[in-house]
Amino acid sequence: MRLFYLTALLLCLSACTTLTRQEQNELRNLKAQGITVDKPAGSFERPVSPGGAAALNLLPGIGNFYLASGNGGDSSHWLYGTLNLLTWPISILWGIPEAAIDANRINERELIYYYKYDRQGQKELAKEGKSLEM
Repeated sequence: MRLFYLTALLLCLSACTTLTRQEQNELRNLKAQGITVDKPAGSFERPVSPGGAAALNLLPGIGNFYLASGNGGDSSHWLYGTLNLLTWPISILWGIPEAAIDANRINERELIYYYKYDRQGQKELAKEGKSLEM
């Protein structure tokens, strides 16, 4: 039984959503131009709330299920939510900060997508005289 909990703990700690190297570079480029998730150019809206995801993870895995669904959802969070559910209440220790961090990464990924592929985002970026090209 201890082996199960140790394995679940290690899986949950490695559950962080990451950005690819290309996404990191594009995000740096946007930040250099003054565009961030908190200060977008135009009408970009964050698809998930870091505070909401963290608060929801007080309940067993609900914050991860929130991150897995909806706009910008990361389907790997279905598994992480299930693991947090199985290890609740101890999963609160890693689930809350993990959900907030992952929500920020999902928002950053969606910011990049919005300005790179969405026509409205491309128009707003061009209107500001900025570009995603490096």
